[in-house]
Amino acid sequence: MKKLDVNLSKMKECRKATKMSLNEMSKKLGFKSPNGYYYLETGKSKISAEMLANVALILNIPIEELFTEAERSS
Repeated sequence: MKKLDVNLSKMKECRKATKMSLNEMSKKLGFKSPNGYYYLETGKSKISAEMLANVALILNIPIEELFTEAERSS
């Protein structure tokens, strides 16, 4: 069975394609420092569905682009 995972490298790639810095993205998402977003982008913190939706809106991409299929172990 397949499941969907957040594609963190795609998230980073899309941010960089817009020439948006970590600092700028963090501010748009309401973080006080760039570390807040950095931890999400690197997988050090879990990203909520609401936060992922906001990231997609800021990057002006469909949220589906931020997912990848992964094998689920039974």
